[in-house]
Amino acid sequence: MGFEDNLDQESAAPPKKSLFRYNSPLVQVSLIGLVCFCCPGMFNALSGMGGGGQVDPTAANNANTALYTTFAVFGVLGGGIYNLLGPRLTLAAGCSTYVLYAGSFLYYNHYHHQAFAIAAGAILGIGAGLLWAGEGAIMTSYPPRDRKGTYISLFWSIFNMGGVIGGLIPFISNYSRSEAASVNDGTYIGFMCFMTLGALLSLAILPPSKVIRDDGTTCTNVKYSSVSTEALEILKLFLNWKMLLIVPASWASNFFYSYQFTNVNGVMFNLRTRGLNNVFYWGAQMLGSIGIGYVLDFSFSSRKTRGYVGIAIVALLGTAVWGGGLANQLNYSRHDLPNKLDFKDSGSDYAGPFVLYFSYGLLDAMFQSMVYWIIGSLADDSAILSRYSGFYKGVQSAGAAVAWQIDTHKVPFLSELIVNWSLMTVGYPLLLVLVKLAVKDDKEGEEGAKKEVAPSFAH
Repeated sequence: MGFEDNLDQESAAPPKKSLFRYNSPLVQVSLIGLVCFCCPGMFNALSGMGGGGQVDPTAANNANTALYTTFAVFGVLGGGIYNLLGPRLTLAAGCSTYVLYAGSFLYYNHYHHQAFAIAAGAILGIGAGLLWAGEGAIMTSYPPRDRKGTYISLFWSIFNMGGVIGGLIPFISNYSRSEAASVNDGTYIGFMCFMTLGALLSLAILPPSKVIRDDGTTCTNVKYSSVSTEALEILKLFLNWKMLLIVPASWASNFFYSYQFTNVNGVMFNLRTRGLNNVFYWGAQMLGSIGIGYVLDFSFSSRKTRGYVGIAIVALLGTAVWGGGLANQLNYSRHDLPNKLDFKDSGSDYAGPFVLYFSYGLLDAMFQSMVYWIIGSLADDSAILSRYSGFYKGVQSAGAAVAWQIDTHKVPFLSELIVNWSLMTVGYPLLLVLVKLAVKDDKEGEEGAKKEVAPSFAH
């Protein structure tokens, strides 16, 4: 069992230079962006409402704990599964679990039994591990070496448009509902429709061996894989010094969601305003990914220098945003909750917390895009990058599982903020070390990449 290789390509002429060929990296990265627009994008909108749209966040917190626990395991295994099954089966299987998760909250709206939501969360964790390992491999290995930041930005923008549209669904459908109510059935049904579409779109993704860049190179030289090979390679990741340097950043990169979604958006704003805030939170992610993508691809001629500057920019922004978060958090606590804000409130009552929540979204995209760019700079081969991306998502999800359970145990809001800020800060110097030791400048990288390319595609 292995990738769907088309060996006839080895004698084929290089393709015409069109960005919009179906088998071009641009079209394929755009397609995976649309898949994630429909599935994780809508999931993000659902989570971003705080408590999965429910008044009591306990069921959503427990479901998310189950989700990220299984995600931590299958995120790591996902790269190997992707190398065995190829993108279509891996992505379709992963996407189908999102529909079940949204459906579990539709059920919860009527019966208020947590068991289904928790089980659906655990199943979604398996599916998300498969989806994100495949997504990471596609996003980091399909683009040309000198445009990985740009393609990551393209993916992140399309993906987060899902959160923007997903934020409008609860805002519009719950505009006139009271704060005491959970979101209505139509909100969950809308999410389920988009997620089903994403599962169908995943079948349109081509395997790496059939994706051809304009210079005639294919996106990988992998011909097959086996269970034993993948098991061994996955175990090696835990001893790989490059991956160990990424661990703190990986752990931190989803740890803050429980705090931001539940204890900022969920606590400070009323029902309809939470949906509106998410439109801008995920819109900020689009802006953040485009901005950092430009820096990482175009700011300096040296790839290493671009990496250093990108990390420095994110670190400075992160310090400013979490500092603003600290100032905001000092105004309320779990035992002294604020009055719910509405987007129609005048003056700075709404504006200040809104800008903070917007900035959290901006920082999230810049931080994760930067980490993906670094991962993509460590190799060019799809099989290797699928394992690296899976490891990143696995560690990230383990952190998220802990974070959601921390919130369930009612840890003080201020303590959560300090831990989030500290975790992100620890990651920056280790990423600088990784760029210094492992990221090759463009000329060095191109020489290494040529060794992996089939001779018939070289010019």
